[in-house]
Amino acid sequence: MNAIITALLIPFLGTALGSAFVFFMKKEMPELFQKTLLGFASGVMVAAAVWSLIIPAIDMGSIAKVTIGLLSGFAFLLFIDYITPHIHPKGGPEGPASKLSRTTMLALAVTIHNFPEGMAVGVAIAGATTSDFSMAGALALSLGIAIQNIPEGAIISMPLRSAGNSRLKAFGVGTLSGVVEPLGGALVLLIASVTTALMPYLLPFAAGAMLYVVVEELIPEASQGEHSNLSTIGFAVGFAMMMVLDVVMG
Repeated sequence: MNAIITALLIPFLGTALGSAFVFFMKKEMPELFQKTLLGFASGVMVAAAVWSLIIPAIDMGSIAKVTIGLLSGFAFLLFIDYITPHIHPKGGPEGPASKLSRTTMLALAVTIHNFPEGMAVGVAIAGATTSDFSMAGALALSLGIAIQNIPEGAIISMPLRSAGNSRLKAFGVGTLSGVVEPLGGALVLLIASVTTALMPYLLPFAAGAMLYVVVEELIPEASQGEHSNLSTIGFAVGFAMMMVLDVVMG
């Protein structure tokens, strides 16, 4: 039970740690640093989706089930992204017209994109408790997502501070955006515990949702403007680190 609670909370702690950057840095994060972190986060999430979710799902069931789950994950995030009014950290507003404040919409964007990460951890824990997926592998995935959440938390809190919010408010909003991760993980864990037959679908579903975030959000942000090569280097480092972490611990 302690291992399950730890795995659910680790990603949230990563978000809180990243949000705390606002207390130690200036109002704006250096562009070179931001692009490197975005690339790193993308690499971690892609490696986690492949090694921690898709490959174990293929070992559990047919490729048809994995494909259905993967595409369903993409479709789910696409639908949520469309119906929810929000704003990207450096982009324009998306979704239906809304009178919500910029800070609120920014928080919604992060919350939307944190949810599949929490789902992924919950699915991995469920796999460890109901099938051959190891708890060490679930912890590796949780740790990898937490590492990815550190730059993500900073990338969220710093623009909020730059927009005129206090450091404490920017930290609070960034930290609260990560609350959805343990909640999402617990929800998926509860659903998966009812029937193990869902695992070949849930694992790739979480992977598809994570990959949607990378393709829709992280990579476009990292590729804008100059110095995009730094994001490519960050991606390579993040991918390799998560791959090694999953293989060693899994």
